[in-house]
Amino acid sequence: MAAQQHDAGPPANGAPTQPPSKSETATPKLNNEVELGNMVGESAQNDIMQMARVGDIAGMEKLFETSEYDATYTDDEGITPLHWAAINNQYAMCKFLIERGAPINKKGGESVATPLQWAAQRCHYYTVHLLLQHGADPLITDAQGYNTLHISTFNGNLLLIILLLHQGIPVDVEDAYGHTGLMWSAYKGYPACVDVFLRWGASVHAKDEQGFTALHWALVKGSSGCIQKIIEYGADRFAKTTTGKTPSITARELNTAAAWHKALYECGYDEEGNPVVPSWPGASYLLKDRRGFTTKFFFLWPFVLVWATITLFARMPVYAGIPFGLLAAYTAQWVGKQLLTYAPPDMRQFEKTPWMAGIFAASLSLVGLNWLFTVFPGTAFGDDGTWLWNFLFAVFFALTAFFYTRCMVDDPGFVPKLNGIAEQKAVIDGLISLWKYDEAHFCVTCMIRTPLRSKHCRRCQRCVAKHDHHCPWVYNCIGVNNHRHFFIYLISLTLGVLVYDMLTYRYFSTVTPIAPDECAILAPSLCRVINADAYSLLLAIWASLQLTWVSMLLFVQFIQISRAMTTYENMFGVNLRAAASLASAFTSTGAPLDPSTAAPPGGSDVGPHAPPGHHHHHGGGFLKTWGRLLGVDTFIETARGRGAAAGGRRREAGSRNPFSRGCMANCRDFWCDPAPVFGKRETGAAVLGGVPVNYTEMYESPAVMDVLRVGGGGRRGAYEAVAGEEV
Repeated sequence: MAAQQHDAGPPANGAPTQPPSKSETATPKLNNEVELGNMVGESAQNDIMQMARVGDIAGMEKLFETSEYDATYTDDEGITPLHWAAINNQYAMCKFLIERGAPINKKGGESVATPLQWAAQRCHYYTVHLLLQHGADPLITDAQGYNTLHISTFNGNLLLIILLLHQGIPVDVEDAYGHTGLMWSAYKGYPACVDVFLRWGASVHAKDEQGFTALHWALVKGSSGCIQKIIEYGADRFAKTTTGKTPSITARELNTAAAWHKALYECGYDEEGNPVVPSWPGASYLLKDRRGFTTKFFFLWPFVLVWATITLFARMPVYAGIPFGLLAAYTAQWVGKQLLTYAPPDMRQFEKTPWMAGIFAASLSLVGLNWLFTVFPGTAFGDDGTWLWNFLFAVFFALTAFFYTRCMVDDPGFVPKLNGIAEQKAVIDGLISLWKYDEAHFCVTCMIRTPLRSKHCRRCQRCVAKHDHHCPWVYNCIGVNNHRHFFIYLISLTLGVLVYDMLTYRYFSTVTPIAPDECAILAPSLCRVINADAYSLLLAIWASLQLTWVSMLLFVQFIQISRAMTTYENMFGVNLRAAASLASAFTSTGAPLDPSTAAPPGGSDVGPHAPPGHHHHHGGGFLKTWGRLLGVDTFIETARGRGAAAGGRRREAGSRNPFSRGCMANCRDFWCDPAPVFGKRETGAAVLGGVPVNYTEMYESPAVMDVLRVGGGGRRGAYEAVAGEEV
């Protein structure tokens, strides 16, 4: 017999070790040479097991009718046909055998496991659900003392773990050695699974027989994501095992001290595990509300940065203003960087704070004040018609400020969460019945069915309907609720800057002739302009620089709206999930979601261009980061016609945008939406093809339904059997 243990852990000197195995967890070795065409002359015993493996329901029915065998048959090792059907993901065969009276909780094989455990071992969550619905007990343990939840945790399959937790299994149920699912997830190095267990209420203080906590186990693998998440949920950083070893000692012995120290730093502790307490004034307020203080500080501090830098440039001679202005900018940024040390773990980079939103707000405020007290008095009372330009600037400035504020504070279209576990379970059951229980249709963080075109934003920690992108300039997501506001904000800003430049030109035409022409280094003509009003000149230049990223954003947004696409869809293609997932459901062997990522798929990166769920792909240093934040890469891809919308290399083969109704209709849907322009819209409400829709409740589009009707076919060949594979 071939044996396969559930796990193999690397024991170390004094380190927590793999639980000793009472017996090898095994299932019988399958004969790779057995084929249906060669079954003539074989015994009925082999026939019944082989038919269960390959899902031959017709043959099984015939066998039951012509022999003494039935669904309750058990071989010498206690294995039933239901065991083989379950591990091979033969859903229809499992259902047939259950209806014929197969023992649902029969233990068999060297692992002494039930069909449910065999199915869970291969992450066949559709089959697992079927067995659970017919009375399978998930708390039954196998020969090694593992129940179905433990076995599912070994593979790191989030969907399977969530499915089991919604069956009422105690989250801290222990195996034969006192290990919980959280401990196993930490030991295996699955941050996403650790996060699910912790959000479900798993105890970070539970100890196994050796006195090891989940934190000790996380240090075995050395996954900083697991360690950090467990610390965030209040784990005892000084907990001792039965031999007196703390997590710090364990980390040193296992050579995972680097991951341990990194996780401590991210959570605001020093290398010894003690809180890092700032000594400067106001520190108590910071520690009292880290997130609130960090948010307010990084939005307001750029006001000091922008004002001080421009003022020093303008008020001092050139040879002194440039170095002192740069020094002021560097100092302000250095102060902010020091404060990031005490920020919450998910706000440890400038782009993850309101820093960029504060820079824009500061620039907008300074331009408005300069126009009101300097440019307007100097241009409004002339006889050359500048009053009209001033009126236009006032309108554009007001629109920019209004829609900028609305984009920042309004709900972008968060998909409503469910009211409790019962509703979540109902949604899971419904998705399974539709063969759509997968990462494309179910958000493992929000525990909701994911509507079409929505994405889970890791910054906002919510699913956003018709998610476009998470914009650091407004420190909010852009979704169905505020996308039109965002577009009007960009248009108003562009026109406002152009008008402001015109007014500044008129203003300097008035004040430059009477200004002195003496200054250091520069030519007399430039000296006269600078001496006239250096501050207004530099402020106008700074405002004009904003046109770089704004113009790229406008270009991309115009193209996307004309094509009825979001930024993510433009870059990575429209995902025909309802068709693709239905086809894959019938061929799936339950491959687990990637458990090594700290956040589940479908997250959101920051940046006006950054598609959700692809943050970990980005790199390239400072220039690459700012290129993403300014939307340069999306602009280049769209301008070259290489985006997914233009049929580029990222587009899914043969896919078509089911939401496009032609350029004119797409633009009409966007701009003529009956929702109030200056008011709040109903969450998710929009227009598609002239018909009102709600993107928080839209799960299939008409085009996708056409694909299903034409190409869905039947369910023949639904599952890939593993009868020729040793398990």
